[in-house]
Order: sequence, then structure tokens, then C-alpha cells
Amino acid sequence: MPFRGNSGAYTEAKGIELIRNDVAKYIERRDGGIPSNPDDIYLSTGATDSIVTMLKLLVAGQGKSKTGVLIPIPQYPLYSATLAELDAVQVNCYLEEENCWALNFPELRKELNEARKHCDPKVLCIINPGNPTGQVQSRKCIEDVIRFAAEENLFLMADEVYQDNVYAQGCAFHSFKKVLFEMGPKYSNALELASFHSISKGFMGECGVGGGYMEVINMDPEVKQQLTNLVSMRLCPPAIGQALLDAIVNPPQPGDPSYEQFVAERKKVLSNLAEKASLMEEILNKAPGIQCNPVQGAMYSFPKIEIPEKAVKLAEVRNHHVCPALIETFMGSDSVWLAQDATAAVVRPEITIRDGISECQDAAVTGFISEFAIV
Repeated sequence: MPFRGNSGAYTEAKGIELIRNDVAKYIERRDGGIPSNPDDIYLSTGATDSIVTMLKLLVAGQGKSKTGVLIPIPQYPLYSATLAELDAVQVNCYLEEENCWALNFPELRKELNEARKHCDPKVLCIINPGNPTGQVQSRKCIEDVIRFAAEENLFLMADEVYQDNVYAQGCAFHSFKKVLFEMGPKYSNALELASFHSISKGFMGECGVGGGYMEVINMDPEVKQQLTNLVSMRLCPPAIGQALLDAIVNPPQPGDPSYEQFVAERKKVLSNLAEKASLMEEILNKAPGIQCNPVQGAMYSFPKIEIPEKAVKLAEVRNHHVCPALIETFMGSDSVWLAQDATAAVVRPEITIRDGISECQDAAVTGFISEFAIV
């Protein structure tokens, strides 16, 4: 039934039926008419909430029967932290930096077979567009992932929260569900898939509200009932977050009074992000000792920092994995924050992207590389 209470009232545990219907229609439009069943959709407090819920559902066992979960490395720490909390086995799937963070399927199969010696791998997690690596998977890569998951009888989790954030020329977002169904009944009738989206990302950025959804495909009815029971334990996702999600999946249409303003604002946000992605790549690659792959999508770059031999020796003397001087150099900038493990850079919006990254570059040259370079 449609939600008729105020914003402080409980809703159905899976989310308001009217909004789940609207989400299903949104998915159908996105995927070129491939049907979406509202009963397969679970609204949530955001993608994090539904990803954690799904992992709770799938993880079980002890010893060699303990569930193994394949996750990409580098990865968004949500996955490793949740697996540690659930006492599941993390199976690392290392992305190929030299191939723009693509999956290496021979290595992926090797890691899977090795993991089967000490656990029971059941789940494969994919993040597309990538966080924190910023790559956008090609359709062929997605097809290969689906074939691999089907051959190895793995439950596929597709984290697609950055689906609106694609910047690089020649790149496009392809949903795993759309590709799955276009590959035919051999896969679309068999592979179990859960895909996730959130209002916190994209061009919306409503991080503090809390809203999102997951759609499950080919889930066994009894397992699906257990999923419903599991989400019922939290009572319901926030009503305000659900309402905002409904507005996002129902944007203004041609002829609506706000349509032109909506299109202009959306274009401005995404163009701004695309410009920042390009500048991030350009300026980081100009810095001595730093290499950065093209930022094809999402909101992150993942630069590689070549540590001078002198700094490595200092770190060894101090018994550190990362030289403290490197951290002090970058953390000393008041415009740019660089994660201590060098996983991502985030620039404050009130300064220009070029000035911000240039400050980071200058800090690298004058504060670190110059100090520790062996001449």
C-alpha cells in the first residue's frame, strides 16, 4: 500500500510499495525495457546497509566450510571490514594496475582454487565504476565476470553506486542485470545476482539522508524469505530517505516546469566532476614519482607513488611500513587530503582543483622527493 502516514511513521520493512514500484520502473528504463519486479527490490538506508545485510545472509560455516568472499583489491574498506566482523574469509582478487585496474581472470581463477583449500568461496563482489580505482568496466569484462560466476557457482554482488559517474571518452556504464539478461536464458535464468544503488553518489550526493536499494535476481524463494526476515529486524529504512529516493528515480520529464533547470544542473555537476577527474590525472602524472591511471569514472583516483630508496631505508630503520615523512608531507597541505595509504585524493570544493592538486604536487617535490632523493 502507498505510504499515507507522516515522515516519522514506520513503513513496510522492504520499503514503501509505491516507491519500490517506481524504482522498478526506473531500472526498466535504465536497462532498455528489461522487466524489474518490485518484489525483488529492497529499499535501504543506503548501499552500505544493503551490502552488509546481503553479506550477513550469505556468510555461514566454520573451518573449511566457512564462507569465502572474493573482493577486488584495491577495494572499498566496507567489504574487508564487514567480512572481518562476520568472521568470513576474505579472498583477494588483485586488479591489474597496468591494465587500468581490469580483472585478470586466470589469476582470479587461481585465487579461487587456492581459497577452496581452506574455505568455501560462495560470493564474488564487483564494484563498477570502481572505488577507489576509478575504472569503468567494459561490457566484455562484465560478460566475462558473469560467465566466471556462473561456471564457479558464485553469488554475484554488483556495487553500482557510481553508475552516473562516467567521464572518459569511449566508456559507458553497463548494469550487470542488463548484460546478464542480454546473454540469454543460460545465464539469466540461473545466476544469482544482487545489485546496489544509492542516493549518496552520482550527481545527487545526498550522503546525509540515507537512501538506496538492492535488487535481487534468481534468489531461491526460501532464501529470499530469510532475506525479508533479516531486513525486518531493522524495522524499516528511513521514510525521508525513501521519499528522496523516489524523487531521484522520478526526475523531471520533458514538458515539466522544472525539466530544463534539472537538466542544466545535472549537466553542470557531472561536467564539473569530469573536469576534476581529468585534471587530477593530468597533474598527478606531472609530479615526480607519481603515476596515475585514467580516471574513467566514480569519484576517486588511485595514484602510485614511487618511494625513493633513501625513504624506504628510513622507514625500515623506524620499523614503519610507510615513511612518516611521506605522511607528514601530504597531510601538511591544508587544501588537499591524501589518505595515509595513498588510496585516494579528495580536494575541497572551495578551491580550484588545479590549485589544490598543484599544492599536493609542490609538497611532493619540495617536501618529500627532494628531501629523500639520492643525488
